[in-house]
Amino acid sequence: MSPVISTTTDQDALLRAGIDRSLRHPVMFFLTSGAAWLAVSIFLGVISSAKVHSPGFLSSCEWLTYGRVFPAHINALVYGWGMQAAFAVIIWLMARLSRKECTSVGTILVAGHVWNIGVGLGIVGILSGYGTGMPWMEFPGFAWPVLLVSYFAILIWSFIQFRVRPEGHVYISQWYILAAMIWFPWIFITANTLLYCMPGHPVMGAGINAWYKSALIFLFFTPVALGTAYYLAPKVTGRPVFSYSLAKLGFWSLAIIAPWAGMQKLVGAPIPFFLPYVGAAATALLFIPACAAGVNIIRTMLSCRETLEVSPALRFTMAGIAALIVLALAAVLLNLPGSTLPLTQFSLSGYGFDILALYGFFSLVMFGATYFIVPRVTRREWLSRRLIKMHFLFSVYGTIFVALVALFGGLQQGVGQEAWKEPWATAADSAFPYAVTITFAWSLILFSNIFFFIHLTLMWLRLGRRSSHPTLLVSAHGPNPYGEEGDIDNAGPGHATAH
Repeated sequence: MSPVISTTTDQDALLRAGIDRSLRHPVMFFLTSGAAWLAVSIFLGVISSAKVHSPGFLSSCEWLTYGRVFPAHINALVYGWGMQAAFAVIIWLMARLSRKECTSVGTILVAGHVWNIGVGLGIVGILSGYGTGMPWMEFPGFAWPVLLVSYFAILIWSFIQFRVRPEGHVYISQWYILAAMIWFPWIFITANTLLYCMPGHPVMGAGINAWYKSALIFLFFTPVALGTAYYLAPKVTGRPVFSYSLAKLGFWSLAIIAPWAGMQKLVGAPIPFFLPYVGAAATALLFIPACAAGVNIIRTMLSCRETLEVSPALRFTMAGIAALIVLALAAVLLNLPGSTLPLTQFSLSGYGFDILALYGFFSLVMFGATYFIVPRVTRREWLSRRLIKMHFLFSVYGTIFVALVALFGGLQQGVGQEAWKEPWATAADSAFPYAVTITFAWSLILFSNIFFFIHLTLMWLRLGRRSSHPTLLVSAHGPNPYGEEGDIDNAGPGHATAH
């Protein structure tokens, strides 16, 4: 290696170390508080799932009735875990790809605390009976302005970093991350303004709510997860992105199709007849961007199979991308107007689809990013290989049981609901074994995520082990398992671009 190349590599390493050091506290704050909310959400999910098959469970406590604990479970998952995991990954990725240290740590941390206070008050408001009754928007009306202001305070500096970055290639990861950062305020402000500030007919309010829920999945959580996966796959393997043309196809098809989805939830409602079917068609067509991105990322990871076998970051990311492809298939199968769409409208299938998106796809990719990012910002390695492996196995198998069992059980439940000559109890009985299985699966996931939170907290306290080797899922250390030497960020067309 020539002295010039060696000097450049050393300078890049120092720059990356400085960026990671500047982001240690905000990244770890969001990941740790998000992991705590994830445990709370799963605990509430166990209770709400148990109430489906055992309505008398904890029936003496009005704060824990199904109508309160279920929305608290979903909102804690979305705003407590999902949004904060996204914040951590976004600010770290944008700093790394823009090659700029963070200069607004204090502002981000204050805004992060305000966000957590808003989420906490919102969850208490739901459990105390002041929820709005609109899915994914159950927080009392005072919460959304607080969350919006916190969001801008957390992420506005990432826009500035991108604007003042050194001139050069804009990575596909940045495309997805910037799009998510722009789309979320549009979605959030539009839905909350129309529902709280300019309320109209309740039926159209339900339509706006359905659009918001779909848009949040496909225009925020999906691009954040895909941008993260497009970073990790070439970074860890040291290989270029398989096809940049396929990456662009996935991005633009997502941007064009996703805003039209959501209204299929109102099929049969007194709204313009075409709207639910446009929503159903758009949701089914999301198969295109999902498969384009999924195949592209998987092919990139499979280019270095030995690394995939040992790297926790890649294993979680691969599982998340596989869940994305299953989600795309489910989007098609659950939205066939003449057959499955009427069956899934009021059944467990909708819940299974949401969990497959939020936990099966988004969260697994976020776990992969966590196992990659945390050792870099803390300058420590993970304490236990066994805890990582346990977290992986319980998360994957738990997702399979919760999501797929809910999807299939919802179809059976829908068939029972459509049999109008039969008593309603028949439909409820058909969902009973699936609800029991979901409760058991959530219990396993809760167990693993409690240890994930403890593991993460110990890393924030810098109690991780000192080692020159990364913590892998197996004891053997493969060559360059984390991409440390090359430190490839993303690939341009046909080549890898050094960071």
